[in-house]
Amino acid sequence: MDSVDEEARLLVNNAPISAPVNYTRDVHVLSFAFLLIFLAYGAAQNLESTVNTEEDLGTTSLGILYLSFTFFSLVAALVVRALGTKNALILGTTGYWLFIAANLKPTWFTMVPSSVYLGFAASIIWVAQGTYLTSTARNHARKNGLHEGTVIGNFNGEFWAVFASHQVIGNIISLVVLKDEAGGSTNGTTVLFIIFLCVVTLGIVLMWFLRKEDSKEEEPSLSSSSLRSSIFSLSKSVVAPLADIRMILTIPLISYSGLQAAFVWAKFTKEVVTPSLGVSGVGGAMAVYGAADAVYLVGPSFKLLFLFGFY
Repeated sequence: MDSVDEEARLLVNNAPISAPVNYTRDVHVLSFAFLLIFLAYGAAQNLESTVNTEEDLGTTSLGILYLSFTFFSLVAALVVRALGTKNALILGTTGYWLFIAANLKPTWFTMVPSSVYLGFAASIIWVAQGTYLTSTARNHARKNGLHEGTVIGNFNGEFWAVFASHQVIGNIISLVVLKDEAGGSTNGTTVLFIIFLCVVTLGIVLMWFLRKEDSKEEEPSLSSSSLRSSIFSLSKSVVAPLADIRMILTIPLISYSGLQAAFVWAKFTKEVVTPSLGVSGVGGAMAVYGAADAVYLVGPSFKLLFLFGFY
């Protein structure tokens, strides 16, 4: 009996130990891919109400986009489960590429379909981003013997720090490229959207270099037999948070955030900035706004605002 125990101890002691795996590379790739995609999209979004003014095409397109985003957010989790997070991230990037491409020939037949599709793509990419970042942090913590909560915080901190600069960089590009001409016309719009299209393409290429999640962390694939139960579970998960007082307290904050964003992206750029500085001045004004927003994001006021909501 003693010899058997001794052999067992030897086997345990000699068992191969998995080498530490560094997942920070994936956080770098994800962060800079989002930076490239959203510096282009954010700056393009700021120009919609001032560049596509015929029959309020730009403003209407943004409204359709966010209605679509709201609707498809209800089923985004199912799509991410079915595709896997990396594939869902890549699929989500295509909506931003198509939306910017539509601005090269802005008509109702190009902008409206691309806005609807971007609403779908945006819902997919944001669910996939949160899932991928959390899963990557857990993998990194588990395989390197680190505290999971600390790693999740560090990974999210890096992502949002990089992402917060997208408004500044994208709008500075707009400021440099766009030039106002006599008669109210603007020169350089086509060149600007071509530049943005190239930047988004680079961001999509970066997404391909993301490591796929470990099988232990992957959600089970969505089979046809479980579709009905998944839809039922999804319906419950949508309704259940409404019974949580913390969620109810965040509703005014979320509503305020949406209203101020709509005002800044559409009315402020069209009715305040453009009459004073011209279309080319939109980039400069929004770059300053983006810089202030980034400072606010990491400042104590942001923490107090959300502590009020959650506690």
